[in-house]
Amino acid sequence: MTAPSPAAVATDGPPSLAVVPVFDIGRVLASIDTMATQRPVAAQIVAVANADAASARELSRLLASDMPLAGRVMKLANSAYFGMRGRVTSLQFAVTVVGFTTVRTMATVALTDLHDESRLPADFWDVSTALALSAATLAPRFGERPQDALCLGLLAQLGMALLHHDDPDGYAALIAGHRPAAARRAAEVQRYGISALRLTSVALEEWGFPSSMVAPPRYVDDVTASDGALLRAAFEVTARLCTPDHEAVPMSVLSGGQLAERDVAPLLETIRADAQELHRALLG
Repeated sequence: MTAPSPAAVATDGPPSLAVVPVFDIGRVLASIDTMATQRPVAAQIVAVANADAASARELSRLLASDMPLAGRVMKLANSAYFGMRGRVTSLQFAVTVVGFTTVRTMATVALTDLHDESRLPADFWDVSTALALSAATLAPRFGERPQDALCLGLLAQLGMALLHHDDPDGYAALIAGHRPAAARRAAEVQRYGISALRLTSVALEEWGFPSSMVAPPRYVDDVTASDGALLRAAFEVTARLCTPDHEAVPMSVLSGGQLAERDVAPLLETIRADAQELHRALLG
């Protein structure tokens, strides 16, 4: 994998003259190659699932070599979200139920150590599971497939994890000192030269994910950009669920007119409840 230079991707705004530390995006992305040697099955699944000739049989064969990952795919396939509780009894059927993109997403979670909550910002997975379910629930209103939107939500915070892995103390302090999310992203640009969401986009593009997953994180802060509308709306729903002092932003503005407040309110408690089961299925 050849990583782009920092100058090629740090386009969120001018970095501060006092940026500390010097953030080397090439080094951070290259570290994924090191992780790949430690999780070869996950790395192979990420590669194979993107191939035109990929099959459920081949992916299930690979999954069988990584039992923790296989177990999480089985749990997810049997979760309430897919409506198959207790009926999925083979890996090949599980792959068919959840879909190739979901298997690839879960392999990416394993490959990047996102399953290790001790190495992540506080509440990372509480937010990520709520975000994933919010995106999946809202997806039909934006003409998107719920399963693809679920994967987008699950990986949207990947950049936060990469920043935290690289600068754990500094990034934890940044999160604590900058709320709401827009302020945090501005602080990320000042400190690292790139926001976590932009880093998510860069990483997903490097690993060959489709443009439907690469583009949305880039446009979350541009309320005029339709490419970011679904993820932007999902972030707002998630903030209402997970951030007690969140000041709600009108959903019609964030969604480009695709959603109204009356469309969202009935969904909040369902998403909150389902997020807990999704958390268990993904992480045990």
